[in-house]
This record gives sequence, C-alpha cells and structure tokens, in this order.
Amino acid sequence: MQYYNSIVDTIGNTPLVKLNKVTEGIRGTVLVKVEYFNPGNSVKDRIAIKMIEDAEKAGILKPGGTIIEGTSGNTGMGLALAAVSKGYKCIFTMADKQSQEKIDILRAVGAEVYVCPTNVAPEDPRSYYSVARKLNEEIPNSFYPNQYDNLSNRAAHYESTGPEIWEQTDGKITHFAAGVGTGGTISGTSKYLKERNPKMVTVGIDTYGSVFKKYKETGIFDENEIYPYLTEGIGEDILPKNVDFEMVDQFIKVTDKDAAIMTRRLAREEGLFVGWSCGSAAFGALEYAREHLKEDDVMVIILPDHGTRYLKKIYNDTWMRDHGFLEARDFATAQDIIRRKKSQGSRLITVKPEASVGEVIKLIHDEGISQAPIMDSQGHIVGSLTDSKVLRRIIENPELRQVTIQEIMDPPFTFVALNNTIDVLSSLINKDNKALLVRDENNQVHIITQADILMTMAA
Repeated sequence: MQYYNSIVDTIGNTPLVKLNKVTEGIRGTVLVKVEYFNPGNSVKDRIAIKMIEDAEKAGILKPGGTIIEGTSGNTGMGLALAAVSKGYKCIFTMADKQSQEKIDILRAVGAEVYVCPTNVAPEDPRSYYSVARKLNEEIPNSFYPNQYDNLSNRAAHYESTGPEIWEQTDGKITHFAAGVGTGGTISGTSKYLKERNPKMVTVGIDTYGSVFKKYKETGIFDENEIYPYLTEGIGEDILPKNVDFEMVDQFIKVTDKDAAIMTRRLAREEGLFVGWSCGSAAFGALEYAREHLKEDDVMVIILPDHGTRYLKKIYNDTWMRDHGFLEARDFATAQDIIRRKKSQGSRLITVKPEASVGEVIKLIHDEGISQAPIMDSQGHIVGSLTDSKVLRRIIENPELRQVTIQEIMDPPFTFVALNNTIDVLSSLINKDNKALLVRDENNQVHIITQADILMTMAA
C-alpha cells in the first residue's frame, strides 16, 4: 500500500511548469515552481513544519502547547496543518487587509484568529506583530515562531526548495526570481543555488510601499518609502532577519494593478489559478527577462500560493473594477498630474503640528485650500486636515480655536506610487481619505486631490 502517515509528509516536491503564453518576446526558458501543490496550498508549508520541528528539538515547543504567529494567512495555514497533525493549538494575528477567505480557512482548521489594523507602525501595540508577541507573553506554554526573524524559515528553503529546483532543472538554472516578504524563500533558495552556480542571478520582487529595493541599493532604511498597498504577502515595512540582501542581485518593484492583472492572466492563459503575489513575482520577473534573458538561459519563478484565497478580490470583477484594475485603458498617471501642477506653479502647502487651529483656519482661507498635510520639523508627514472636518469640530466646540492642530488632526493622507493611474487614484480618495500624497523623482512631496484628478481628465 502507498500512503503517507500524515498530511505534513506530503509537503515539498512541487512541480516546475513552463510558461508559454505570457512570455511572448522573451528568449530562453521561463519555468514556475507551483507551490500550491503543497497540502496547505502555499510555499509556507515548508517553513511551518521546519520551524515547529526545530522548536521541538530545542525544547521550546512542548506537548499540548499553543502556536502563536503573525501571518498574512499562508504561514498560518501551514502551521495549522502541522498543529493538527502534532496536537497543538493555534492562535494567529492578521492584518485587516488580508482576504476574508484566508481568515475563514484558518478558522476552518481550528485556529483562533485576531484581525489587527494594517495602517499602523510595526511597533504600535495594535499591529499584528505586537499583538502576537503580547499573546505569547501572556499565554503559558506558547511558542511564537516569528517567521520574520526565525532563521529556520531560511533554512527550510535551503534544505528543500533549492535542492528541488537544482535537481528539476538538471543544474541548468541561470536565473531565480521570487517575491520578498519575510525573505526566507528567496534567501534560502538563492544561497543553495548560488553555491552550485556562483554566476546565477537572483531577482527579488518588491512592491511599492515597501522598503526592500531602496535598502538594497543604498543601505538606507527610508521610512518615506513606506505607505499602504493592497497586494498581500509581499514587501515589508521592516527588515526581517531572514532577508539576506547578499543573496539578491537586484530588486524590481511591481504595482498592485500590474500584479492583479498578471495574476488573472496566469489563470486564463496558463491555467495557473494562483494568488496575488504570484502575479507580482511573474510580472517583475518577466520584465527582467525581456531585457536580460538569453536563448540558453533558464529562469525559475516561485509562485507561492493558490487563487482560492483571493476569490472576493482579484478574481471578482466588481472588486477589480472598483479599484480601477479591470480595464487596461490608457489612463494618465500621478506623475502626469504632478507635472501639470508644476507647470502651473503649484506648490505643496503644509501645516506645522504646533500651529493653533485659529492659525490654520486663516491659512486655509488665505491659500484657498481644502486640505493639507501636517509636517513636522524633520520633514515627516505626521497627520492631515480637511476644512470640513476642522469646521465641524469648531462648531461643536469653539474653544478648539486655541489648541494646536496636532490635537485634532486626522491620520496622514495615503502615499501612492508615481506610476499609479488616475482610475486607481480616484478609487483611493473617499470620505476617510480626502487626498493622496506622492513623492517625485527628487523625493519632493506633492498632494493630489479629487479636483486635480478631475482637471487631468478634462484636459
């Protein structure tokens, strides 16, 4: 009889599949390693079992214990399957931008899930990092794997993913590409492959709103690079210990929209029903391949997870249309808006946090503006204001004219990438976010309002 003793024994040995349609114009061979063939439908199954078994060997995780982890969903699924097999309890913290499908799947396998706000700093006590750490401190006999800094993550890929790719390509791989989140997949796999072929090129895929690309190129952790984005499971606002920048030769950034459209193309044109970050990895890797791949080169791209986790998002036409992702129309971009505003002599008007509400009201009147970012003396955007909200608060309490604006300010406006098109920009402006901010090529901040978008569309 042929069978496995438990579901975790089926992890690994996922297939390589050749891309045929989306690679038009590319020389060489482009293969994808389809990680949804793992039992938990993602690449994270590999690190989940490795982190648990290493913790058991070290005596950190004991029988009857509770596994507590901050996850975007996939690592949680891998840990949950291993926990079911080994008899552990699971508690997971997740950011509220993650799909409902991911939350439902984790609960289906017996896990307890805490949903935390996305748009807070990592050290904020409300972040999913902080909540996981706090639960670990409070719950006896609990284990916090911390996939970001637990080097068992990287080791799992060095021991499994790298050797599999080397064997499956008969050592002919010349280029390796993967999205970078915790960094374990790309760092561990790349280390193994580069030891076999020091000339191999590793391409890391990042997203706009993440710090990796600039840190690799400059060694600077720039908080100005950090702003909210939609793609799940890729990019970070921290530097996980599992990211070995020496193992990544080049980073390429991919927008939410390009990633979403490529994900749907992989399903329709290649029969690969994969997740959103798979579209990021494929789009970025193929952009690199068009310029650099030669006839005899072999590129392998990691496709991390399955499309079932995104049925209500990128595989939902209404959601795609609402976010301006569905139609591939020739829209103007944020950069076009900024150029038009510069040509008209427009300048960014900011408010100091220590300015009084009365002073701000006068500024709004004198400058004829409806909203403004609040910038501290170090040039950091720390908040925002809109005339309607300020007016409403003063009507409710006239004494507020004497307090500083930082006491009543709203959260900062959302930062967006220069190449985001106006259909995407318009979907991000709403009653809770009245304007957008963008940095130009010279790192100068500009504001984009609904009026700016309308003027661009009318031009």
